[in-house]
Amino acid sequence: MTRPLLRRLACLGLLALAGCTHSDLRPDYPRSPSAMLPVRADAPLVDYAHRMAAQHGTQSGVRLISDSGDALLARIALADRARYSLDLQYYMFHSDATGELLAQRLLVAADRGVRVRLLLDDLHVAGNDDVLRILDGHRNIEIRLFNPFLERDGSLWGMGKQFAGDFSRLNRRMHNKAFIADGAMAIVGGRNIGDEYFDANNELNFRDLDALAVGPVVTEVGQAFDRYWNSEQSYPIGAFHRRGTTPAQLEDLRTAMAAHARSFSQGSYAQNLVSRVGDLAHEVPSSGWAWGQASYLADDPGKGNPEVNSKDLHMAPAIRAWMDGAEHRLTLVSPYFVPGTKGVAYLQGMRERGVAVEVLTNSLASTDAGDVYVAYASYRPALLKAGVQLYELKPDARHSRGGSHFFGSSSGSNSLHAKAIVVDDTHAFVGSMNLDPRSVDINTEDGLIVESPALAKALLAIFADAAKPVHSYQVRLDPRGAVYWQATGADGQIIRYDHAPETTWWRRFKVNMGGLLPIENLL
Repeated sequence: MTRPLLRRLACLGLLALAGCTHSDLRPDYPRSPSAMLPVRADAPLVDYAHRMAAQHGTQSGVRLISDSGDALLARIALADRARYSLDLQYYMFHSDATGELLAQRLLVAADRGVRVRLLLDDLHVAGNDDVLRILDGHRNIEIRLFNPFLERDGSLWGMGKQFAGDFSRLNRRMHNKAFIADGAMAIVGGRNIGDEYFDANNELNFRDLDALAVGPVVTEVGQAFDRYWNSEQSYPIGAFHRRGTTPAQLEDLRTAMAAHARSFSQGSYAQNLVSRVGDLAHEVPSSGWAWGQASYLADDPGKGNPEVNSKDLHMAPAIRAWMDGAEHRLTLVSPYFVPGTKGVAYLQGMRERGVAVEVLTNSLASTDAGDVYVAYASYRPALLKAGVQLYELKPDARHSRGGSHFFGSSSGSNSLHAKAIVVDDTHAFVGSMNLDPRSVDINTEDGLIVESPALAKALLAIFADAAKPVHSYQVRLDPRGAVYWQATGADGQIIRYDHAPETTWWRRFKVNMGGLLPIENLL
């Protein structure tokens, strides 16, 4: 979702270079630092987390959330059960059906005294922040924007002008995702907040992964949140508005959100979730968690500031060092996969020392970023020649009996959005970082690394299901060195495609023309 919008902004920015911009920022607006609240034993979530972790010492517990409906319900459950604090950090928080429902649960939590801190990247907020401004007027809610557009004109033209004049900064976005409740439980992963991430969109839904965590690693997530919240790149949303929020505006919003929540709960989507998942207050026993030593990695917020950014602030070197330890198997899941020349050489080296390497990414038919796909395509022959196994997700992949809940049952198209890595069947990563130049060098990212065969096994099961011919195309290299795609038809017969399956010649032509632009380092 980042790449199409940023590309349009860059193009419009070039046209608007002659224009001028003004700043809506109030430089004198107070920006007080704050930190995680102390963990309180009388909070139900704290009590539950402590009981689950009591017998596991320094290990943390993780539950993989692969089902989109479970992902929404988990966030609602944390918001509803929090007693003291909710800290949320997201790249996107849409004002659609599920986004408004979650916002309503945050407002209800704030009404009962929970402190809510919401940190959002500004790319998808600028010009659409009226509701957020009203919520920020609540005594228990504070909203900040990371790397903001200083002029609150949300049109492509208005944002394009700013993009042109401040490209090096505005091109850097906060792609992190974290949801922390009472300092005791945290959700980290690839999902933003919006219908397409919770299988509630009739046109396109993203197949994604989250990790729900308890134990010592939750403190690490909270500490990283504080670093971002208090960084120079984070601004209170009130600093961009001259008008304050009145009690009447907040009451009107509260009434409208409550009405939306009632309407939402009566719909077939919500009814289906409740009938399958059951009571949100149900506590999963300790045996239902994957336990192991865990660490939380996050880029330093300074990565978002081109004046101070350096490799020392990046999490990618730590990921690379961790992957270096692979001895038998390396499994990669990345919707946007652009390894570059160095990445290809790295994976070739893995293969040369006997490590099996397999990759799941999007097909051209399923991706929302054709420019990324065509960049990846240029590296396919070398990867295949080295023995790397490549699988590309079909847009019509669906949940089937005996398969994982990674694939939903909605009628819209599917696009891979999960980011995961498994090393040697024992170590697993789940987070927001794609394997492409933008995630490695430009955007800020985060994720969990867990030493847990149980979690690794769960991720590998999802990969195995996704790699089945019913869900993905396997990319192969014929004896002449030509790339082709292999699938299995309904009758069980093997089908060969000599061009990207389920795409028109016009789609292929457009992405190939876009691939001529020298922008790979921005993808």
